[in-house]
Amino acid sequence: MTLPGGADDRAQGSGGEPRAGAHEIADAVERLANLWSTAAQEAAVRLSPHQLRALRALETAPEVNLTGLSERLDIGLPTASRLCDRLEAAGMLERSLHPHNRREVQLSLTGHGRMVLNDVARRRAEALAAVLAAMAPAERSALVRGMRALLSVPSADAP
Repeated sequence: MTLPGGADDRAQGSGGEPRAGAHEIADAVERLANLWSTAAQEAAVRLSPHQLRALRALETAPEVNLTGLSERLDIGLPTASRLCDRLEAAGMLERSLHPHNRREVQLSLTGHGRMVLNDVARRRAEALAAVLAAMAPAERSALVRGMRALLSVPSADAP
């Protein structure tokens, strides 16, 4: 007898049972996360995952304040403040007074911070391209279709 989620379920692949495909996707996501992490650690400037997430958040939400950053990262204000201290000391983030509210401090990426993010993105794309190059064209097409389908499903945590 094989329990759900066992080897037989994984061998069935992405057939009709969503749970069987979920295991394979979880394995693939883990491999992708390892690929992502390794590529980021090979960048010219090594960043912790939290530092990298903070820089990405600042890239997508320029001039956010500390409260906004802590909410985006789902971390406490003291943790966000220490994270910003380290990024500022490394020359990747700058703090400035809000032009219309002197009590508010805006956070923004520096040129160096953008360069580091670009380096990480380039390395990640190269690592992913190498994996995709090893796949058959039909497998790559199927993967792209599957990823598009996954992205089109509303997220459970969406408002």
